[in-house]
Amino acid sequence: MASKKEKLILWFEELGKEDIPLVGGKNANLGEMTKAGIPVPPGFAITAYAYQKYLKETGIAEKIYQTIEETVTDPNDPKQYEAASKEVRKLIESTPMPKEIDEAIRKAYAELSKKTRVVDVFVAVRSSATAEDLPDASFAGQQETYLNVKGDDELIEKTVKCWSSLFTPRAIFYRTQKGFKHEDVLISVGVQKMVNAKAAGVAFTINPVTGDPSQIVIEGNWGLGESVVSGAVTPDDYIVDKETLKVIDKRIAKKTVEYVRDPETGKTIHAEVPPERQNQPCLTDEEILHLAELAKKIEKHYGRPQDIEWAIDKDLPFPENIFIVQSRPETVWSVKAPPTEEEKVSVTTTERVVTLRGLPASPGIYAGTAKVVLTTEDADRLVKKGDILVTKMTNPDWVPYMRVAGAIVTDDGGMTCHAAIVSRELGIPCIVGTGNATQTMKTGEDYTVDAKTGVVYEGIVEEAVKPAAPTAAAGLAPTVTELVPVTGTKVYMNLGVPEKIDDYKDLPFDGIGLMRVEFIMASYIGEHPNYLIETGQEAKFVDQMAEGIAHVARAIFPRPVVVRLSDFKTNEYRQLKGGEKYEPHEDNPMMGWRGVSRYISEQYRDAFRLECKAIKKVRDEWNLTNVWVMLPFVRCTWEVKECLRILKEEGLERGRDFKIWLMAEVPSIIFMADEFSKLCDGFSIGSNDLTQLVLGTDRDSQILPAIDSRYFDERDPAVRRAIAHLIKVAHENGVPVSICGQAPSVYPEFTEFLIRCGIDSVSVNPDVVIRTRKLVASIEQKILLERLAEARDSLRKMGAEKSTSKETQFHL
Repeated sequence: MASKKEKLILWFEELGKEDIPLVGGKNANLGEMTKAGIPVPPGFAITAYAYQKYLKETGIAEKIYQTIEETVTDPNDPKQYEAASKEVRKLIESTPMPKEIDEAIRKAYAELSKKTRVVDVFVAVRSSATAEDLPDASFAGQQETYLNVKGDDELIEKTVKCWSSLFTPRAIFYRTQKGFKHEDVLISVGVQKMVNAKAAGVAFTINPVTGDPSQIVIEGNWGLGESVVSGAVTPDDYIVDKETLKVIDKRIAKKTVEYVRDPETGKTIHAEVPPERQNQPCLTDEEILHLAELAKKIEKHYGRPQDIEWAIDKDLPFPENIFIVQSRPETVWSVKAPPTEEEKVSVTTTERVVTLRGLPASPGIYAGTAKVVLTTEDADRLVKKGDILVTKMTNPDWVPYMRVAGAIVTDDGGMTCHAAIVSRELGIPCIVGTGNATQTMKTGEDYTVDAKTGVVYEGIVEEAVKPAAPTAAAGLAPTVTELVPVTGTKVYMNLGVPEKIDDYKDLPFDGIGLMRVEFIMASYIGEHPNYLIETGQEAKFVDQMAEGIAHVARAIFPRPVVVRLSDFKTNEYRQLKGGEKYEPHEDNPMMGWRGVSRYISEQYRDAFRLECKAIKKVRDEWNLTNVWVMLPFVRCTWEVKECLRILKEEGLERGRDFKIWLMAEVPSIIFMADEFSKLCDGFSIGSNDLTQLVLGTDRDSQILPAIDSRYFDERDPAVRRAIAHLIKVAHENGVPVSICGQAPSVYPEFTEFLIRCGIDSVSVNPDVVIRTRKLVASIEQKILLERLAEARDSLRKMGAEKSTSKETQFHL
């Protein structure tokens, strides 16, 4: 009997989340939910092994990958992806399926029909790729889905089309951009009994716009859920409090279109919703409650926020009519920090001309020129980097154009449509469901998109580039800093955009513990430093880098500004003008040519010297001696020595008023802390990289976090032990230790651990400076009280011992 890994067909009840490599995330999750007692329509998976067997027996694999390699020579040219896709899909769909696989699929379909007591049961045929529907991979829908498929002949046809859809232009593009090898991504096909849907939609167990984990967001429309997922309609929207399961907000949209099964042909058609139902809610109160309960149960089972698709069968009574047809990890808020105050600001509405309103789907503000495009062909011709992309609705074919847009506005869609999800992952402001953006907004005209409130304004609004200060946004009094406690542990602040210091300079922080220069390089300069050297524009780099750093240092002098020298990875450097010429392609740039290894290399050393010259200019010409530097992604002592030599040659040598820190991200620093201490004036723990390298977990891995979120957790005992060891050894050598990142402000118990270890400072984002200082103060007070109690108990014990001694002497 064949092992599970070599089966062509696996039923949902045989599957669990550990079977992702066999059947992909979608099918594995359906099996996992089936086992957990979640109401899932019955079905089976045509395994990835079946697809592999098909490739092997037909001998077409080499031709597929060769075609892609030869056709896609420019990763930024959408037309090349289209040409490669067309040739590969034609090859697959014209190659007959081997007999063994064909017979296995027909047999399984006959069994499903028997189980459901329906002759030739209607089924949904969905792709389930092994790298889809996993964290950091939210471009779901790259492969095809076919609804209301009936009969084994049609099932065979649609299975082959699903296989070929592994090579759509968007799928090839996605894997290229993510660095996945095409041959490593396999595909399984899910075959599931169709729900004859009265209504359907999606549910998120975390608010997909705000990131609020206490809310469940449900969106729905009449008919099949494809209308919601594709953004064809603006759906009803319900926000439910996760704890009480009470509906705290409800928005009933006008729903004019539904996808339904044609009773004559059995095919899925787009039908007009009868006028009497267009403004009626598609869900009853009891259905909302039951869906919320199921969503909570699914999130509890997986232990992380979920993106769920549901359907309500019109042929069954409540609650047997509610089915879950898919669940996957939420991929934006669950893997990033809560929104900062920078992300929360919105445009002041005084005397602004409102062009239109919609749903704020991806928060942010952007001002630019609109390009109204209805097709990808129009987009290819018109949309340039930084334009506001205005269209009816996006689908995965639009991703290459979404990536270059400054903001996105659509006619249709809800908070969980394709445009919304992808915009949130890309960090692009997006407003959906406006109804008429493509008619109201004009190509070539300037607009301001406030995706915090869902409003598009006419013209450029100054507030888009000068948002309100965080203290005001948080509703804090001007004198709030006077009320913040003094702490023994320093509280530093992280900063990336130099101008933001004007808004944050009055916050109670002790200095900038992490100033990232990547924003300056990408936005102020925008060109690869080697390109500037080659074209004789070195002064441009030095001057603009120096100005950005000086802006911050002046604002908070004499508090220190620790400038982390550039830490772009090769794929990010390639995005700068001229970068393609100087940057290699790396399979894993996260662990490749970055940090100090770049600075000392022959290929980049001259560019690194430009950064050094900018630092020296800030310190010497403008006398801003509060500027220090930090070296990122340090691996070895010898490379630090070489880097220090270059810094010294550029006039930057460790001394009384110039400190050089090292980022503690690689375990070698932990093991060799005593040796590294001789080479620096401070350590700053980069908890993300340190965690991934201590636990051997790729931060960008899709599979491990889907199995268990603890695979990447700064609070893991191994990570904590590494941090404790660094602090101990560094202090033994007289070197202070800091930490930069969200962990100290997100996890109070982690902050307490750090302070008990004796960490000298924590560096956090601006929006949590006050909260972190108060937290640090409370922990320090707690420790002080514990020590006082211990001292008191010790004195009492000593007093009792003395008393006993005197009594003994008296009796003698």
